[in-house]
Amino acid sequence: MIVFDLKCEGQGHVFEAWFGSSADYADQKERGLLACPLCGDTRVGKALMAPAVAAKGNQRREIVPSQQQQQPAAAAETAPVAAGPDEAKMRALVEALADAQKKLLEGSTWVGRGFAEQARAMHYGEQDKGSIHGEVAPAEAKALAEEGINVAQLPFPVIPPEAKN
Repeated sequence: MIVFDLKCEGQGHVFEAWFGSSADYADQKERGLLACPLCGDTRVGKALMAPAVAAKGNQRREIVPSQQQQQPAAAAETAPVAAGPDEAKMRALVEALADAQKKLLEGSTWVGRGFAEQARAMHYGEQDKGSIHGEVAPAEAKALAEEGINVAQLPFPVIPPEAKN
């Protein structure tokens, strides 16, 4: 797994995204599958990231109250984040969420980019109802919801069956 900080062009939101590899990131970007979780902008690219270099174990820098006041104010736009000493607990929660998504998709049919069309056909009785999953642009997902069609964004990307080894 690899993590990148991504940034949308429209609002400049910066967010973190996990990929199986750099090639997975490039493939998803090329196919237009990346979108800002805050505003839905699909014009997304890599943001500058600081290298992960750990400080020496014997050197710590404490911030004194006068330095805290000099820290820059937070940007008006924020994104939810978490940090804490219990990395194992956070990892277990993410794994539980991934397992829940896997169970949700059992018996579901991958329809790829035909998702919106098939979801509408099922909703309007033109096709037998069933569990499907696929891909839509954020604006299309919003349009489906506005039509009263129950859709939900999956927390993790899904690898299309034809792309699996």
